Amino acid sequence: MEAAKWTAEFRELGFDVVTVAGKGPVDRVVEGISIDDQQGPDAGEVQRALGGADLVVAENICSLPLNLPATETVSAVLAGRPALLHHHDLPWQRTRFADLSGLPADDRLWAHVTTSELSAAELARRRGICATVVHNAFDVDAPGGSRDRARRAMDVASDERVLVQPTRALPRKNVPGGLVLAEAIGATYWLTGAAEEGYGPELARLLAEARTRTIHGNPGLDPADVYAAADAVVLPSTWEGFGNPAIESAVYRRPLAIGDYPVAEELRAFGFRWFPTSDPAPLAAWLDHPDVDLINANHDVARRHFSLARLRRQLRHLLDGRGWLP
Repeated sequence: MEAAKWTAEFRELGFDVVTVAGKGPVDRVVEGISIDDQQGPDAGEVQRALGGADLVVAENICSLPLNLPATETVSAVLAGRPALLHHHDLPWQRTRFADLSGLPADDRLWAHVTTSELSAAELARRRGICATVVHNAFDVDAPGGSRDRARRAMDVASDERVLVQPTRALPRKNVPGGLVLAEAIGATYWLTGAAEEGYGPELARLLAEARTRTIHGNPGLDPADVYAAADAVVLPSTWEGFGNPAIESAVYRRPLAIGDYPVAEELRAFGFRWFPTSDPAPLAAWLDHPDVDLINANHDVARRHFSLARLRRQLRHLLDGRGWLP
Protein backbone atom coordinates (compact mmCIF):
# COMPACT_ATOMS: atom_id res chain seq x y z
CA MET A 1 0.00 0.00 0.00
CA GLU A 2 2.76 2.44 0.90
CA ALA A 3 4.76 1.52 -2.20
CA ALA A 4 1.73 2.36 -4.34
CA LYS A 5 1.51 5.81 -2.73
CA TRP A 6 5.21 6.43 -3.34
CA THR A 7 4.86 5.25 -6.93
CA ALA A 8 2.13 7.81 -7.56
CA GLU A 9 4.17 10.61 -6.01
CA PHE A 10 7.32 9.69 -7.96
CA ARG A 11 5.30 9.91 -11.17
CA GLU A 12 3.98 13.33 -10.10
CA LEU A 13 7.60 14.38 -9.66
CA GLY A 14 8.40 13.36 -13.24
CA PHE A 15 9.77 9.84 -12.94
CA ASP A 16 8.93 6.85 -15.07
CA VAL A 17 8.42 4.04 -12.55
CA VAL A 18 9.09 0.35 -13.16
CA THR A 19 8.02 -2.08 -10.42
CA VAL A 20 9.98 -5.23 -9.57
CA ALA A 21 8.93 -8.06 -7.23
CA GLY A 22 9.00 -11.81 -6.84
CA LYS A 23 5.35 -12.13 -7.79
CA GLY A 24 2.18 -10.13 -8.24
CA PRO A 25 0.97 -7.46 -10.69
CA VAL A 26 4.34 -5.82 -11.33
CA ASP A 27 6.29 -4.82 -14.41
CA ARG A 28 9.16 -7.25 -13.87
CA VAL A 29 9.15 -10.49 -11.89
CA VAL A 30 12.37 -11.88 -10.41
CA GLU A 31 12.27 -15.35 -8.93
CA GLY A 32 13.65 -15.67 -5.44
CA ILE A 33 12.82 -12.27 -3.93
CA SER A 34 9.38 -13.04 -2.50
CA ILE A 35 9.02 -13.33 1.26
CA ASP A 36 8.34 -17.06 1.16
CA ASP A 37 10.80 -18.12 -1.57
CA GLN A 38 12.98 -21.02 -0.48
CA GLN A 39 15.91 -20.03 -2.68
CA GLY A 40 17.35 -16.57 -3.16
CA PRO A 41 17.49 -14.69 -6.47
CA ASP A 42 20.25 -14.74 -9.04
CA ALA A 43 22.23 -11.52 -8.81
CA GLY A 44 22.35 -11.24 -12.61
CA GLU A 45 18.57 -11.50 -12.81
CA VAL A 46 18.18 -8.74 -10.23
CA GLN A 47 20.66 -6.58 -12.11
CA ARG A 48 18.84 -7.08 -15.40
CA ALA A 49 15.47 -6.28 -13.81
CA LEU A 50 16.81 -2.99 -12.47
CA GLY A 51 18.39 -2.21 -15.82
CA GLY A 52 19.51 1.37 -16.28
CA ALA A 53 17.28 2.85 -13.58
CA ASP A 54 18.54 6.20 -12.32
CA LEU A 55 17.22 5.46 -8.83
CA VAL A 56 16.15 2.24 -7.11
CA VAL A 57 13.70 2.29 -4.19
CA ALA A 58 13.98 -0.79 -1.98
CA GLU A 59 10.73 -1.27 -0.07
CA ASN A 60 11.75 -3.11 3.12
CA ILE A 61 13.55 -5.90 1.23
CA CYS A 62 16.90 -4.59 2.49
CA SER A 63 15.46 -3.82 5.91
CA LEU A 64 13.65 -6.85 7.32
CA PRO A 65 15.29 -10.12 6.22
CA LEU A 66 12.20 -12.30 5.89
CA ASN A 67 14.06 -13.75 2.90
CA LEU A 68 17.68 -13.33 3.97
CA PRO A 69 19.29 -14.46 0.66
CA ALA A 70 17.15 -11.91 -1.19
CA THR A 71 18.12 -9.19 1.28
CA GLU A 72 21.79 -9.97 0.84
CA THR A 73 21.65 -10.27 -2.96
CA VAL A 74 19.64 -7.09 -3.53
CA SER A 75 21.88 -5.15 -1.13
CA ALA A 76 24.95 -6.35 -3.03
CA VAL A 77 23.45 -5.45 -6.42
CA LEU A 78 22.56 -1.96 -5.21
CA ALA A 79 26.09 -1.24 -3.99
CA GLY A 80 27.59 1.67 -5.89
CA ARG A 81 24.35 2.89 -7.46
CA PRO A 82 21.80 5.47 -6.27
CA ALA A 83 19.20 3.82 -4.06
CA LEU A 84 16.62 4.86 -1.52
CA LEU A 85 16.09 2.24 1.19
CA HIS A 86 12.60 2.58 2.64
CA HIS A 87 12.68 0.93 6.06
CA HIS A 88 9.26 -0.07 7.37
CA ASP A 89 10.77 -2.57 9.86
CA LEU A 90 14.28 -3.25 11.11
CA PRO A 91 15.80 -6.63 12.00
CA TRP A 92 16.18 -6.09 15.75
CA GLN A 93 12.51 -5.09 16.01
CA ARG A 94 11.55 -8.75 15.52
CA THR A 95 12.64 -11.30 18.12
CA ARG A 96 13.73 -13.90 15.59
CA PHE A 97 16.18 -11.48 13.95
CA ALA A 98 17.44 -9.81 17.12
CA ASP A 99 20.87 -11.45 16.94
CA LEU A 100 21.40 -10.84 13.22
CA SER A 101 24.21 -8.37 12.58
CA GLY A 102 25.27 -6.22 9.63
CA LEU A 103 21.79 -5.27 8.42
CA PRO A 104 20.64 -3.06 6.95
CA ALA A 105 23.67 -2.49 4.74
CA ASP A 106 24.83 0.99 3.78
CA ASP A 107 26.55 2.66 0.85
CA ARG A 108 27.68 6.22 0.14
CA LEU A 109 25.25 6.46 -2.78
CA TRP A 110 22.22 5.40 -0.75
CA ALA A 111 19.65 7.39 1.20
CA HIS A 112 17.76 5.79 4.08
CA VAL A 113 14.17 6.58 5.03
CA THR A 114 12.33 5.31 8.11
CA THR A 115 8.63 5.56 8.88
CA SER A 116 9.18 6.72 12.46
CA GLU A 117 11.53 8.78 14.61
CA LEU A 118 11.96 5.69 16.78
CA SER A 119 13.38 3.62 13.92
CA ALA A 120 15.61 6.49 12.79
CA ALA A 121 17.10 6.77 16.27
CA GLU A 122 17.64 3.01 16.50
CA LEU A 123 19.23 2.91 13.06
CA ALA A 124 21.67 5.65 14.04
CA ARG A 125 22.51 4.04 17.37
CA ARG A 126 22.88 0.45 16.16
CA ARG A 127 24.27 0.90 12.64
CA GLY A 128 25.60 4.46 12.54
CA ILE A 129 23.23 5.20 9.65
CA CYS A 130 21.52 8.58 9.35
CA ALA A 131 17.95 8.31 8.05
CA THR A 132 15.26 10.76 7.01
CA VAL A 133 11.90 10.24 8.70
CA VAL A 134 8.92 10.13 6.35
CA HIS A 135 5.77 9.03 8.11
CA ASN A 136 3.26 7.05 6.08
CA ALA A 137 0.85 9.27 4.16
CA PHE A 138 -2.86 9.03 3.38
CA ASP A 139 -5.54 10.41 1.13
CA VAL A 140 -7.03 12.67 3.77
CA ASP A 141 -9.90 13.62 1.43
CA ALA A 142 -10.90 10.04 0.69
CA PRO A 143 -14.70 9.71 0.44
CA GLY A 144 -16.48 7.69 3.10
CA GLY A 145 -17.76 4.22 2.34
CA SER A 146 -21.25 2.76 2.36
CA ARG A 147 -22.24 1.56 5.82
CA ASP A 148 -25.34 -0.20 4.56
CA ARG A 149 -23.56 -2.03 1.74
CA ALA A 150 -20.73 -3.15 3.98
CA ARG A 151 -23.03 -4.33 6.76
CA ARG A 152 -25.13 -6.31 4.33
CA ALA A 153 -21.99 -7.95 2.98
CA MET A 154 -20.92 -8.91 6.49
CA ASP A 155 -24.41 -9.93 7.66
CA VAL A 156 -24.41 -7.27 10.36
CA ALA A 157 -27.64 -5.74 11.64
CA SER A 158 -28.16 -2.00 11.37
CA ASP A 159 -28.27 -1.59 15.16
CA GLU A 160 -25.39 -3.98 15.93
CA ARG A 161 -22.38 -2.37 17.58
CA VAL A 162 -19.20 -3.35 15.70
CA LEU A 163 -15.57 -2.96 16.76
CA VAL A 164 -13.18 -3.54 13.84
CA GLN A 165 -9.54 -4.56 14.12
CA PRO A 166 -8.21 -3.91 10.58
CA THR A 167 -5.02 -5.93 10.94
CA ARG A 168 -3.58 -9.32 10.17
CA ALA A 169 -3.54 -11.94 12.93
CA LEU A 170 -0.12 -12.35 14.56
CA PRO A 171 0.95 -12.50 18.22
CA ARG A 172 2.09 -8.87 18.17
CA LYS A 173 -1.30 -7.73 16.84
CA ASN A 174 -2.78 -8.74 20.23
CA VAL A 175 -6.07 -10.25 19.11
CA PRO A 176 -6.91 -11.15 22.75
CA GLY A 177 -6.77 -7.45 23.63
CA GLY A 178 -9.19 -6.60 20.82
CA LEU A 179 -11.57 -9.35 21.88
CA VAL A 180 -11.56 -8.27 25.52
CA LEU A 181 -12.42 -4.70 24.53
CA ALA A 182 -15.23 -5.84 22.21
CA GLU A 183 -16.72 -8.02 24.94
CA ALA A 184 -16.53 -5.18 27.47
CA ILE A 185 -18.35 -2.65 25.28
CA GLY A 186 -20.94 -5.14 23.99
CA ALA A 187 -19.69 -5.09 20.40
CA THR A 188 -19.25 -7.63 17.67
CA TYR A 189 -15.53 -8.14 17.07
CA TRP A 190 -14.44 -8.00 13.42
CA LEU A 191 -10.89 -8.97 12.50
CA THR A 192 -10.27 -8.27 8.82
CA GLY A 193 -6.87 -9.84 8.11
CA ALA A 194 -5.64 -13.39 7.75
CA ALA A 195 -3.59 -15.35 10.27
CA GLU A 196 0.11 -15.53 9.43
CA GLU A 197 3.30 -17.12 10.73
CA GLY A 198 1.49 -20.20 12.06
CA TYR A 199 -1.00 -18.23 14.17
CA GLY A 200 -4.08 -19.89 12.61
CA PRO A 201 -4.76 -22.53 15.30
CA GLU A 202 -4.39 -20.03 18.15
CA LEU A 203 -6.65 -17.56 16.36
CA ALA A 204 -9.29 -20.25 15.81
CA ARG A 205 -9.22 -21.06 19.52
CA LEU A 206 -9.54 -17.41 20.54
CA LEU A 207 -12.49 -16.76 18.24
CA ALA A 208 -14.25 -19.98 19.30
CA GLU A 209 -13.94 -19.09 22.99
CA ALA A 210 -14.95 -15.43 22.60
CA ARG A 211 -17.89 -14.22 24.66
CA THR A 212 -19.17 -11.96 21.91
CA ARG A 213 -19.97 -12.42 18.24
CA THR A 214 -16.89 -12.54 16.04
CA ILE A 215 -16.36 -11.98 12.32
CA HIS A 216 -13.12 -12.89 10.56
CA GLY A 217 -12.16 -11.84 7.07
CA ASN A 218 -13.02 -9.31 4.42
CA PRO A 219 -15.01 -10.29 1.33
CA GLY A 220 -13.42 -7.66 -0.90
CA LEU A 221 -14.65 -4.51 0.83
CA ASP A 222 -12.42 -1.48 0.33
CA PRO A 223 -11.06 0.31 3.41
CA ALA A 224 -13.68 3.06 3.24
CA ASP A 225 -16.49 0.50 3.49
CA VAL A 226 -14.75 -1.41 6.29
CA TYR A 227 -14.47 1.70 8.42
CA ALA A 228 -17.99 2.83 7.50
CA ALA A 229 -19.40 -0.49 8.73
CA ALA A 230 -17.70 -0.13 12.11
CA ASP A 231 -18.73 1.95 15.10
CA ALA A 232 -15.18 2.05 16.47
CA VAL A 233 -11.68 0.83 15.63
CA VAL A 234 -9.23 -1.06 17.81
CA LEU A 235 -5.48 -1.33 17.27
CA PRO A 236 -4.33 -3.26 20.36
CA SER A 237 -0.89 -4.14 18.98
CA THR A 238 2.16 -4.50 21.19
CA TRP A 239 4.39 -3.55 18.25
CA GLU A 240 3.87 -1.83 14.90
CA GLY A 241 6.45 -0.33 12.57
CA PHE A 242 3.90 2.43 12.06
CA GLY A 243 0.27 1.32 12.42
CA ASN A 244 -1.80 2.64 9.51
CA PRO A 245 -5.18 2.16 11.25
CA ALA A 246 -4.14 4.87 13.69
CA ILE A 247 -4.35 7.41 10.87
CA GLU A 248 -6.99 5.68 8.76
CA SER A 249 -9.44 5.80 11.65
CA ALA A 250 -9.06 9.59 11.66
CA VAL A 251 -9.36 9.86 7.88
CA TYR A 252 -12.57 7.79 7.91
CA ARG A 253 -13.92 9.50 11.03
CA ARG A 254 -14.09 6.65 13.51
CA PRO A 255 -13.00 6.64 17.18
CA LEU A 256 -9.92 4.58 17.92
CA ALA A 257 -8.82 2.52 20.92
CA ILE A 258 -5.09 1.93 20.68
CA GLY A 259 -2.47 -0.12 22.49
CA ASP A 260 0.75 1.12 24.02
CA TYR A 261 3.13 0.14 21.22
CA PRO A 262 6.09 2.55 21.09
CA VAL A 263 5.39 4.33 17.79
CA ALA A 264 1.81 5.03 18.94
CA GLU A 265 3.15 7.58 21.40
CA GLU A 266 5.11 9.25 18.60
CA LEU A 267 1.92 9.54 16.55
CA ARG A 268 -0.22 10.62 19.51
CA ALA A 269 2.11 13.57 20.04
CA PHE A 270 0.78 15.15 16.85
CA GLY A 271 -2.46 15.78 18.75
CA PHE A 272 -4.68 12.74 18.20
CA ARG A 273 -7.34 12.02 20.81
CA TRP A 274 -7.55 8.26 21.26
CA PHE A 275 -9.02 5.83 23.77
CA PRO A 276 -7.04 3.21 25.71
CA THR A 277 -7.53 -0.49 25.01
CA SER A 278 -6.87 -1.27 28.68
CA ASP A 279 -9.94 0.60 29.98
CA PRO A 280 -13.20 0.09 28.06
CA ALA A 281 -15.18 2.73 29.98
CA PRO A 282 -14.11 5.85 28.01
CA LEU A 283 -14.84 4.31 24.62
CA ALA A 284 -18.14 2.86 25.81
CA ALA A 285 -19.18 6.26 27.16
CA TRP A 286 -18.27 7.95 23.86
CA LEU A 287 -20.26 5.40 21.86
CA ASP A 288 -23.28 6.00 24.07
CA HIS A 289 -22.94 9.78 23.59
CA PRO A 290 -20.76 10.48 20.52
CA ASP A 291 -18.80 13.75 20.47
CA VAL A 292 -18.22 14.92 16.91
CA ASP A 293 -15.56 17.37 18.10
CA LEU A 294 -13.21 14.45 18.77
CA ILE A 295 -13.79 13.08 15.28
CA ASN A 296 -13.22 16.47 13.67
CA ALA A 297 -10.09 17.12 15.72
CA ASN A 298 -8.51 13.82 14.74
CA HIS A 299 -9.34 14.39 11.08
CA ASP A 300 -7.71 17.82 11.24
CA VAL A 301 -4.53 16.32 12.70
CA ALA A 302 -4.40 13.73 9.92
CA ARG A 303 -4.89 16.45 7.30
CA ARG A 304 -2.12 18.65 8.69
CA HIS A 305 0.55 16.01 9.21
CA PHE A 306 -0.17 12.84 7.18
CA SER A 307 -1.41 13.94 3.76
CA LEU A 308 -0.15 12.85 0.36
CA ALA A 309 0.73 16.49 -0.32
CA ARG A 310 3.08 16.36 2.68
CA LEU A 311 4.63 13.16 1.30
CA ARG A 312 5.26 14.83 -2.06
CA ARG A 313 6.99 17.78 -0.41
CA GLN A 314 9.21 15.52 1.67
CA LEU A 315 10.19 13.35 -1.28
CA ARG A 316 10.91 16.39 -3.43
CA HIS A 317 13.15 17.84 -0.72
CA LEU A 318 14.97 14.54 -0.20
CA LEU A 319 15.49 13.89 -3.90
CA ASP A 320 16.50 17.46 -4.65
CA GLY A 321 19.10 17.37 -1.91
CA ARG A 322 20.64 14.30 -3.54
CA GLY A 323 20.39 15.60 -7.09
CA TRP A 324 17.96 12.83 -7.93
CA LEU A 325 15.05 14.83 -9.31
CA PRO A 326 14.45 14.28 -13.07
